[in-house]
Amino acid sequence: MTRTITVGLDGSPASLAAADWAAREAQLRDLPLRLVNAWERQPSAYAPATGLSVPAPSSDARRAWARRLLSESRTHVAGRYSGLWIDADGIPGPPVPALLKAGEDAELLVLGSRGLSKMAGFLVGSVSLSVLAGSERPVVVVRAAERSEEDRLPEYSVSGQLVGTAHRDVVLGLDLYKPDDTVIKFAFEAASRAAARLRVVHGWTPPPYYYGGALMPELNHEMAAQVQRELSGVLRPWQEKYPAVEVSAQATVGGAGGHLIDVSREAALVVVGRQTRRAPVGTQVGPVVQALLHHAAAPVAVIPYD
Repeated sequence: MTRTITVGLDGSPASLAAADWAAREAQLRDLPLRLVNAWERQPSAYAPATGLSVPAPSSDARRAWARRLLSESRTHVAGRYSGLWIDADGIPGPPVPALLKAGEDAELLVLGSRGLSKMAGFLVGSVSLSVLAGSERPVVVVRAAERSEEDRLPEYSVSGQLVGTAHRDVVLGLDLYKPDDTVIKFAFEAASRAAARLRVVHGWTPPPYYYGGALMPELNHEMAAQVQRELSGVLRPWQEKYPAVEVSAQATVGGAGGHLIDVSREAALVVVGRQTRRAPVGTQVGPVVQALLHHAAAPVAVIPYD
C-alpha cells in the first residue's frame, strides 16, 4: 500500500499553511497528498444569562462544513501544485483518535499551529499535543506562513548585491548519547531532497565537578573537543551514505532547546526525536520538543523512536 502525506485541516490559516507545506513535501517525495478533517457532533451548550440549552450545529451541518472545507482546500492546493494526486476525507469522530488513525497509513502527518508572533513561534493546542504524544508516525507541525518563500534565503555577493536565493538549512537536534537511526535518517533525507545543508546541533552539559571550566581552561578545551569528536563519529557513516549533503555540526554547552530555537529562525525545518512511551500519561512530549513547539520559527518534525 502506498503511503501518503496526510494533513489535518480545521479551517484555520495555520492548517492551510500546513496543507501547502504538505503539498510541497508530497511533490518532493512523489507521494499522494491526503487532506483530512475530523468532525463530531458537539453537545448542546448553555447560554450563561438564562441557563437555557443552545442547540449545537446538527451532524448534517457539521458534515456539510467539513465537505466545503475539504473541497476548498483541495482546489487551493491543486491550483498551486499541478500534477499532485490529492485525496480528501471527512472522518467522523473526535479529532485526536481520528487523526491518529489517519496517521497510521501516512508517511508523514502534518498539522497546523497558530503562530503567536514572528519571533514567539507556535500556539499549540491540546489536539496537536495529544496527536504528537500518541503518534507512531512522524508528525510535522507548521505555523501560519509569515515568509514569502518558506524554504529559501536571500544570497548576496561580496559587494552586497542580491544574486539569488539559497535553500534554508534543515536542522537536526541530535542526542549524542541516545542517537537514533530513524531520526538521523529522516533529517539527512529531508536535506537531500531539498538540496539543503544539514545543520546538526547537540547540547551537552559538563559534569558537576567542572565548575564552569574557568579554573581549568585546558580541561574546558579537551572536553569540548572530545564531544565534537564523538559527534563527528556518529555522523560519519551518514555523511558517507549521503555524500551530496553538506553537514555542519556543532556541540554547544547547555540544553539543546534554546540553541535549536535560535537556529530555527533561518531554517526550513527542525527535526527532533521523541522517545515513545508504551504507557503514556497525559500529553508529555519532552522538554526540547515542548520548547520548540512554542518558540521555533520553522516547521518542526517530531520523529518517534523506541
